[in-house]
This record gives sequence, C-alpha cells and structure tokens, in this order.
Amino acid sequence: MSRSRLGRGLSALIPDDILDTQAPADTGALQQIRIDQIRPNPEQPRLRFATSALDELAESIKLHGVLTPVLVRRVSDHAYILIAGERRLRASGLAGMETIPAWVRDDVSSQAQLELALIENIQREDLDPIETATAYQRMISEFRLTQAEVARRVGKDRATVANAVRILRLPQFALEELRAGQITAGHAKALLPLSEPTVLRKTLREVINRDLSVRATERMVAAIIKPSRRASKPAEPAYQAATEQLSRALNARVRIEPRARGKRGKIVIEYFSPEELTRLVEQLRDSEES
Repeated sequence: MSRSRLGRGLSALIPDDILDTQAPADTGALQQIRIDQIRPNPEQPRLRFATSALDELAESIKLHGVLTPVLVRRVSDHAYILIAGERRLRASGLAGMETIPAWVRDDVSSQAQLELALIENIQREDLDPIETATAYQRMISEFRLTQAEVARRVGKDRATVANAVRILRLPQFALEELRAGQITAGHAKALLPLSEPTVLRKTLREVINRDLSVRATERMVAAIIKPSRRASKPAEPAYQAATEQLSRALNARVRIEPRARGKRGKIVIEYFSPEELTRLVEQLRDSEES
C-alpha cells in the first residue's frame, strides 16, 4: 500500500510495510514481542473473523512465519496495544507462536489507532459493509470529523462514505440480512426509502426469495413509494383474498384492478427483471400444459 493512499498525515504514522514486506529504518523499532503482552486494539473496526481463514493463515505461519510485522503502541515496558494486524496476531496464537515481529510506536493517538486499523482493513477489503459504516460513523461522531475529512483520511470519495453511513439507518432485521450476505450494500441502499418497518420487512423478504438484482429492487421500491393513482379506493375483501392467493401462487406482486362500472377488470402481474419475467412466463406455460 503506497503512502499516497493513506490520507494526509497518516503516512507519518504508519509504516510502509503494513501491507508490504519492506519498511525504512525510521518508521519505529522492529522487535520480537511476546504475543501475551499484546492487547487487542480497542478501536478495531472489524468485529468478526472467519475461523476458516484464520486456520489457513495459521498453517501458513507455521510453515513460513509472520512475513509482515504487526503494528503496536507501547503502553509500558512489557505491555503493548495492537494497532494493525489482528488477523496475524490471532493466527500466530493459533499456530502456537510465542512471539511475533512488531513495529513499535509510542506516539499514536486513539484517533490514529482507529484510522490505521480502518485503513488496513479497507485496503485488504476485510470489513463487511456494516463494520465499514460503523467505523466511518465513529470517526464522525467521536472525533468530530466531517464526511469529507473521513473520506480524505481513508482514501475514498465523500459519496462513498456518505452512502456507507446511510446504511446504518436501516432497522436491525435488515442489517442482519446484510451482514449474513443475503443482500448487498446496493440492496440495502435501495431499501432505505421504505420507512415503514412492516413494508420494509415484506419487501426485503421478496428481494431475498426472488433473488432480485439491485436495479430490480430499486424499481420495486419506486413502485411502492409511488403507487398507482387508481389504487386510491380500498380493495374489497374478496379482491384482497384473490390478490394474496395469486401472489403466493406466482411468487410475484399481483394487483387486481376492477373497473368502476360493470364486472370487468384486469389482473396486473409485476416483474422487476428480465429473468423474473422469463420465470413467470415459463411458470404460466407449465401450468397451462399440466
């Protein structure tokens, strides 16, 4: 990782080797430190560590050792706080290592600890969207930085930071689906205009069940926010029941629109992607053949 990507001011704090294997002599003291003397970084933005990935890294460390030193801050003669490299530290413990190579710094503030840990994880793409958004929000709220200042420090544009933070407005049930990988950050952003939890939950379930794309999700949300003007009159119970039965049978959004006079009307089946249209056509065709 080059110094130009670290943001103004951080290149003086972080060694060049945080993601590489070379570092100049003036970036801090390189030492072998006992693993049990290093405390986790309290500013670590990453909340989850995949067990399988740690096991793989531990096996690599058993064979080759730790190729890239971690970065720590000295708090006393025999105590250190980790700034960057928690995966390497954890995997080294799993590998049975007693010591780990570390760059030791004495001049890193709490804010810099968060920034450095955030930058390392972002550059390695280790954070999930919620962890990234939470870290950005912490920098904004705890350190009183603007979104533009956060973006400058982590090497992103302001819109990226703003969109990430907006995701945190979603209710917990939606964030859980995002963390589980059922939806992407793009889906989460598309769902933000739905402020009613019941509507959001139903729409979220449809997105997951139908495996809708982000673009299709955006169209679905737009249709919910701006319903047809013809739907101003409440549907009769019989039409509501029929609508629900058709929706379940087709696994699609269905509307029944009776005419104001007479007994005629129409059934509207909505689709939100070419793939879904193909599925509906094949489903109706198969039903007709059977």
